[in-house]
Amino acid sequence: MTEVASLRPIVAVLVSAIAIVPILASAGRPNLREGWTFLAAVTKLGVVASMVPGILAGTVYVTNLGTFLPGVQFALRADPLGILFGLLASMLWLVTSFYSVGYMRGLSEHNQTRYFAAFAGSISAAIGIAFSANLIVLFVFYELLTVATYPLVAHDETAEARAAGRKYLAYTFGGGVAVLAGTVLVFWTTGTTAFTPGGIAGLSGADPTFARAAFALLAAGFGVKAALMPLHSWLPDAMVAPTPVSGLLHAVAVVKSGVFGIARLVLDVYGPGLLSDLGLGVLLASVAAITLVVSSIIALRQDNLKRRLAFSTVSQLSYIVLGLAVLNPLSLVGGLLHIPAHAFMKLTLFLCAGAIHVETHTDDISNMAGIGKRMPLTMTAFGVAALGMAGIPLVAGFVSKYFLLIGTIQAGDIVFTAALLVSGVLNIAYFWPVVYAAFFEAPADSDEKPVIEHVLGGRFGASKSGSDPDAATDGGNAPVDDEEATDGGDASAAADGESDDHGYASDHEGQGMTDRAEAAAHIRTEHGPDASPAWEHRRWNGDESTWFMLGPILFAMTGSILLGIVPDAAVFLRIVRLIVEGVTGVAV
Repeated sequence: MTEVASLRPIVAVLVSAIAIVPILASAGRPNLREGWTFLAAVTKLGVVASMVPGILAGTVYVTNLGTFLPGVQFALRADPLGILFGLLASMLWLVTSFYSVGYMRGLSEHNQTRYFAAFAGSISAAIGIAFSANLIVLFVFYELLTVATYPLVAHDETAEARAAGRKYLAYTFGGGVAVLAGTVLVFWTTGTTAFTPGGIAGLSGADPTFARAAFALLAAGFGVKAALMPLHSWLPDAMVAPTPVSGLLHAVAVVKSGVFGIARLVLDVYGPGLLSDLGLGVLLASVAAITLVVSSIIALRQDNLKRRLAFSTVSQLSYIVLGLAVLNPLSLVGGLLHIPAHAFMKLTLFLCAGAIHVETHTDDISNMAGIGKRMPLTMTAFGVAALGMAGIPLVAGFVSKYFLLIGTIQAGDIVFTAALLVSGVLNIAYFWPVVYAAFFEAPADSDEKPVIEHVLGGRFGASKSGSDPDAATDGGNAPVDDEEATDGGDASAAADGESDDHGYASDHEGQGMTDRAEAAAHIRTEHGPDASPAWEHRRWNGDESTWFMLGPILFAMTGSILLGIVPDAAVFLRIVRLIVEGVTGVAV
């Protein structure tokens, strides 16, 4: 690779950071505020994308801003691994920004200006992480990402949201301390923290005890945002945030920064060879295998859709970590390719969950029987992404999981192969009930789903038979009063199925707060108080929601399909092959 001095890496970082100023200044003019957001998003994507051809041709773009600490340069370096994360984050920020307009305006959210400003700051930090040239610079942006995303996690300003925000800060700042400690130990041992494909040479001659200790600290620190068990519990609780934030947390920036940090650690700090010699790869792979199986089992028990998706994210992130830790060239390809594959699929799923909430007041799976008639495009996109998450061919998840399986088999790690297969079956088990209920059931005759602890026959079936429709679910959704149910919105308006001027529901999203009563009221409003429970039929022309929301959903779904059918043409697989060849010397 040939290094070329360029301002493009720093420009890519600063574009959205600079945009924070006009976004805040446009607080009273929402169209202008969102115009600044779109302009910054398009510009950032353009700058990052402009580096892709050069990187594929063997060029690395470097911005050196001078000495940061004695012996440490404050430098940004757009290399193949960095461009993989940077291109993904900048592309999906643009998609999520469009969705945010429909979502935030549709629910008449408070503090929308703060929301868009924090979103811009978060993406700046994520691009900074992507293009960091060494562990010190990565640590700085890693902590800035935590600071920038906190207002998004605690956006609702309810007691629940503040508690989730405090937990998020406690976990992620704790992880940051571990990253800093590990970075100091690496610098003390080798005299450098610069990323080097194949690993820092000085570590191979270092005391194995110190090398293992530094790895443990760095892996634990990055493992917090990568949601490795037992460091994962902040992630499901963060679902109290608005759905676009959930997409940011799960698909675009935060959790991807964690697995990206582990990728840097494995590939550019220690290198596969040294990790194998120290016996650290198998330990990391074991943690990942346990996480991906256990979190899949927990996901089965979640009736709240966003919490089920959250535990699914915990599982899917460990696919990436497992692929990296197995240290086989094919598993490395699978793990790295699963970064964009998971991003497109999980963003599709979360955007669908948000559209369902906005349009139907529904958050619980047990309330979704027949909802495919009300939201055909949304639930079709959900079904496609769910197929990909389960590893079904022609969707992105199949390609990455194929490389993962072949890599673990080639490495002789049959236990990890078995873990991947078991988790794949569990993926089908926790996604299929959602798709089946949406398209093949009706509220009046929905059947029981024994893997979920809820009233047999679904909420509507329970109401029909005289059971308590507000019984608590396994997801912790105990009965709440009207004020809590609307999470700060107008309780009477939600119960009456009223909407704002945009035609959206006027309630407000919060973890475990839906809901059953609101969903039932919504159906009664559409069909009359004496009608049998049934969803209003909507056509396939997009009248189920606004195109500010449907457009991003369909774009993310299309990305999932393209990555499954023509992954090389979608660029990401070509970048991944280049990364693996640069680290291992093996062309895959």
